[in-house]
Amino acid sequence: MRAHSGTVWTALQGNGVGSEQEHYFSAEPASPAQLRTINVRLAGRDLVLSTAPGVFSADHLDHATKVLLDHAPEPPTSGTFLDLGCGWGPIAIALGLTAPQARVVAVDVNERALALTTQNAAAAGLRNVVAATPADVDPALRFDLIWSNPPIRIGKTELHELLARWLPRLTDDGAAYLVVGKNLGADSLARWLETELGAPTRRLASVKGFRILEVHRPAPNADFDPSARSARPLCAPSSTHVCASFVPSAD
Repeated sequence: MRAHSGTVWTALQGNGVGSEQEHYFSAEPASPAQLRTINVRLAGRDLVLSTAPGVFSADHLDHATKVLLDHAPEPPTSGTFLDLGCGWGPIAIALGLTAPQARVVAVDVNERALALTTQNAAAAGLRNVVAATPADVDPALRFDLIWSNPPIRIGKTELHELLARWLPRLTDDGAAYLVVGKNLGADSLARWLETELGAPTRRLASVKGFRILEVHRPAPNADFDPSARSARPLCAPSSTHVCASFVPSAD
C-alpha cells in the first residue's frame, strides 16, 4: 500500500486561491490552509489536533461523527480497520486509540485531509494509523471493520459506487458501521444496500436525527457493478505518496 508521507506542510499549503466550487471531497483544496487547532475528546482522551479549511467539518467534531463514535459497538482488539472518508482523522484516531493492536487505514481523496490525519495521528501518539488515497490501498487488502460518516453530498450515484467498491472488501465476519442523517436519506440508503447491493443491513441505532447502519459483506453473486456507471473518478492518485508495506500487527 502507498501511504501518505512526506512534508505535512507541503500538502497543507494549497495554491492559495479560493474557489466557490471547492468541496471537502476535492483532491487538492485551492483555499489557503490556515492551519488551526481544536480541542477534542476521542476514545476517552483529551487531544489538541490540527484542522484547516478545505476538509470536512474543519472547525469542530461533526455531530454525525460523534454519534457514530458514541454509539457504534466497541471495535475488536485487533485486525485491519478502515475509516472511509477520514477528513482530519477523528474516526481513525478513535479507532487507533481504542484498539492499539489493530491497523487502521484512513482513506480520503483530499490531500489536505490525509496530511492532517497523518499529523493528528502522530500528535495522538499513534503508530498504527496509515492515511492513503483510495488508489493507493492494496486492492487485495480486506477489512475486519469499516467505520464511516460517508460523503452523502457527492451525490447518490457516486455514493453508491463508493460503497459498492469498499463494502465487498469486508472479511466474512467483518462489519461496517455507517452514520447517515435521517433527512439525508438514511432509510433509502439502507434499502439500497440490502436490496440492490445485496449487503445484509440493519438499523443499529437512531440518535438525534442520525441512523447508524450495520452492514455486512455483500453476497458474492450481487449484481451491482459500480464500474458500469462511473460518472467520474472516485480516487485521485498522488505523486506525493511513497511506497510503504502494510502488514497487520502480529503482536
